[in-house]
Amino acid sequence: MEFLPNAVPRMISHRAVRLMLASVLSFCALVSGAAHAFSFDDVAKQARTLASSRYKPKDPNLPKELQNLTYDRYRNIRFKPEKALWRAQKLPFELMFFHEGSYYDRPVKINELSGNAVRELRYSPDMFDFGALKVDPKQLRGLGFAGFRVHFPVNTPKYKDEVMVFLGASYFRALGKNQTYGLSARGLALDTALNSGEEFPRFTEFWIQRPAPGAKELTIYALLDSPRATGAYRFTLRPGVDTTVDVKAELFLRENVTKLGIAPLTSMFYFGENQPAAVADYRPEVHDSDGLSIQSGTGEWIWRPLVNPKRLLVSSFALSNPAGFGLVQRDRDFGNYQDLEDHYELRPSAWVEPKGKWGQGRVELVQIPTPDETNDNIVAYWIPDAPPKPKQPYSLEYRLSWQKDNDKRPPTAWVSQSRRGHGYRGKPDDSLLFALDFEGPALKKLPDDAKVEGNVSIDGNGKILEVQTQRNDVTGGYRVMLRMRRLDSEKPVEMRAYLRNGSNTLSETWSYLLPPE
Repeated sequence: MEFLPNAVPRMISHRAVRLMLASVLSFCALVSGAAHAFSFDDVAKQARTLASSRYKPKDPNLPKELQNLTYDRYRNIRFKPEKALWRAQKLPFELMFFHEGSYYDRPVKINELSGNAVRELRYSPDMFDFGALKVDPKQLRGLGFAGFRVHFPVNTPKYKDEVMVFLGASYFRALGKNQTYGLSARGLALDTALNSGEEFPRFTEFWIQRPAPGAKELTIYALLDSPRATGAYRFTLRPGVDTTVDVKAELFLRENVTKLGIAPLTSMFYFGENQPAAVADYRPEVHDSDGLSIQSGTGEWIWRPLVNPKRLLVSSFALSNPAGFGLVQRDRDFGNYQDLEDHYELRPSAWVEPKGKWGQGRVELVQIPTPDETNDNIVAYWIPDAPPKPKQPYSLEYRLSWQKDNDKRPPTAWVSQSRRGHGYRGKPDDSLLFALDFEGPALKKLPDDAKVEGNVSIDGNGKILEVQTQRNDVTGGYRVMLRMRRLDSEKPVEMRAYLRNGSNTLSETWSYLLPPE
């Protein structure tokens, strides 16, 4: 048999060669496909591609029957539990879905990852019970899911509790054992509290990894998009006493933004021990969080009690490589809330713990006036001093913990309450009195004759009239009584206080911003 250089044998037909080549290429494609499992990099590539093109928003697609629904009417639309994803397979996690309606007027694409396969989860009106709402299923064609929730047993092995929700823009929230929903987290915050207006990025697509039997964690990928930013996210959910979510993100800006809010948290403060209700209310306190806690990279702890101001209030804390920050619900006493329906004492705290070094930046706290408890009026996030340039990747990772009984606290002592009232006794004057209680192991170790002092400072718009520090025999801690006067009621007053024993610092720093009247 004669061979020609760089040619096939003469006895093999051209048709046979084509078939052989096709078989080889098909085999290579199968091998290549089998070797590639969906990963974070796949989402990051999509985010990068999106950032290089013009933003294309999806138009609302709601029929009239589902537009302008009130909160209660929207809640009438319930997913049928028997149709939960993975229920038939008896896997440890289950997924249920939210219907479009009211504010949620754009569909979110949701996919399941199983092995190397990607399968889109399709919407059907048969999955939902519409309750008292009168809707024509024919009008619901072309709709999608608004979001989803994750179920896993954390309170009892016999029941799968709702432990995490993704619904609306880039909002998500989670629960640990014996917790009820309160504050939320977000994927990204852009230009919050600026006159130019805030931009709300959206998670437009999710990929959820099918869990193995006995799995204790769930992996969720998400694609974020907005007029000025895109992003790839990976959420690793681990439900438990304290539910944790490990977040990995890679962001791309289409154009510059003034404020790039990283790891944003959103909560509600209506009134509390430091700010009584403006109108009569049988409940002593109403809030999802009562303070912002910050752990600096140098070891200092800062506690900023929240307020419901009459005007927008924005404050920040400059830091280098923060160890953590969070919006915290420290008060866990039902007697301080007296709400049998909402149980604010069970609302979780959310703690952000950076992975790696975040560099120079600031934690910013935004406090917005609210006339009632239905509005989230508190926002906190990290702003890097050196935000990324457009089209350049910006990568970060952090752990988000949803806590109750194991709230992150200083190892020494912390502020357990901040009470505020009139400073005068007898003849009225314009002074204010703050009663600050500190508790913690560092205080309980002190001998009875220890000299503990409250170190207090105030800015130029305030005057300290009196400071007293005394042992609190009820709690085993110490109380600082601070009487002060504001000089200009149209301006805020910054105050700081901490406990010391000689040159030793015994507690975190109470950092209070008294808002203008």
